[in-house]
Amino acid sequence: MLRGLFLWLSEQGSIFNFVKRNRIARSIASRFVAGETVASAIEATRLLNEKGITASLDLLGESVSSREATHVAREEVVQTLDEVARTGVDANVSVKLTQLGLDIDYDLCLQNMRTILERAKKHEIFVRIDMESSDHTERTLRIFKDLQPEYNGLTGVVIQSYLRRSADDIEDLIAMGARVRLCKGAYAEPESIAYQDKKEIDSSFDSLMVRLLDHGNYPGIATHDEQRIERALAHVESNKIPYERFEFQMLYGVRRDLYQSLRDKGFNVRVYIPFGSNWYPYLMRRLAERPGNVAFMTASVVKETFSRG
Repeated sequence: MLRGLFLWLSEQGSIFNFVKRNRIARSIASRFVAGETVASAIEATRLLNEKGITASLDLLGESVSSREATHVAREEVVQTLDEVARTGVDANVSVKLTQLGLDIDYDLCLQNMRTILERAKKHEIFVRIDMESSDHTERTLRIFKDLQPEYNGLTGVVIQSYLRRSADDIEDLIAMGARVRLCKGAYAEPESIAYQDKKEIDSSFDSLMVRLLDHGNYPGIATHDEQRIERALAHVESNKIPYERFEFQMLYGVRRDLYQSLRDKGFNVRVYIPFGSNWYPYLMRRLAERPGNVAFMTASVVKETFSRG
């Protein structure tokens, strides 16, 4: 019921227009979205950089329906790369392939990514290809593998631990020397292809994390789960893995106390910073994918507040 409600809300333009004018709603959204412009994302990055934390800028928007819209998104990503280079902030860029035409035409998406990576190559900025729902997993990995030989070291991909296929995918990517971001995954997927039980998802995450820490190419361990982080720290310490071989990754506005604590201990930490005019649909879709995120976001704010004393 909640999932259906959030999806319906994400499609209501009239509600978005109201929310955009509502000061309280915008204040709540600003906790998890840096703003609507590249400049706002750059400023958020600058503030994180002052604390020794790097960023990945994520232009909001996905599942576009026209070629023209993919070109607009491509140029916005290119502009973001230009601004990162111009301002000198320590950040890379994250993209979603459905924003660049993956659901319209494979070759269109591939060409849009080549345009982005050519600009990234000019500026020497890393670009992460995000993972979306399981309907896109195979095509996303295919795009990445098509681009990897030409843009080796400039691009990486995301793997979701709740997908049953992920163990095999991780082995393929390790063999390629690919840079992998590991997360749990937040889309509603059928049991036939995805673990449903939290213990199974966590167990898969831990297993894949260990493989990446031992054999991966600068993996990103993306989680706010303190038990998963503790498991990572225990493995790193017991195996004397240098801190510079990996990084922790978290979302903007979620458990700021936790990622600052990790940075204070000397670990590399990167925060994903979403920005853009599509912030309302973004929040609604994230909640639709996993309505428990409502409680998670609320608990995150409360826990951080109390941790400050």
